[in-house]
Amino acid sequence: MALRDWLQRCDLVAILRGVTPEEVVPIGEALAEAGIAVLEVPLNSPRPIESIRRLAARFGDQLLVGAGTVMSAAQVATVADAGGRLVVLPHASEAVVRAAKARGMVAVPGFFTPTEAFAMLAAGADGLKLFPAEAASPAVLKAMRAVLPANTLVLPVGGIDAGNIPAWRAAGAAGFGIGSSIYKPGDTPEIVAAKAQALLSAGPLRAA
Repeated sequence: MALRDWLQRCDLVAILRGVTPEEVVPIGEALAEAGIAVLEVPLNSPRPIESIRRLAARFGDQLLVGAGTVMSAAQVATVADAGGRLVVLPHASEAVVRAAKARGMVAVPGFFTPTEAFAMLAAGADGLKLFPAEAASPAVLKAMRAVLPANTLVLPVGGIDAGNIPAWRAAGAAGFGIGSSIYKPGDTPEIVAAKAQALLSAGPLRAA
């Protein structure tokens, strides 16, 4: 499925920064049961490739599973070989986006300026990660959407929680990367499930 299809199922991307391979499947199961459809394991987590491998083996095509904090084409290949189908970057790198697309993966690079946004779209990005969202605002996103192609999927990441999601959505956000508001190291599957439910009950978190 295309990124838009996944976001139509649920517009929250669960960022599992710091998760370990031993706990990742139960946490993934809790998130899937809550309705989350996209799971991202940042590569600065403990043994992230093993976590991605286990999630991919457990969920197959049920969820979109992949890596965050992807910095190089070599890392793209490693994620793909582990079964990951999503590559999320903290920065705007044409080389990494092109490497991901060459492997048939979903690529979501980071951006902060219109120049970076257009360069990433030209490279083949499936969506754009507005990062760090704390340093921007819904007003900034609204202004950018006035010049970006109408079908561009922009996902704010950084400081996103149930309190500010409505304002971002009103400004044109297609989805949201959720970090500590949905998972932080040490959280049990039960805690993660409760966090996910709180986010999902805060409003209609499905993409239009």
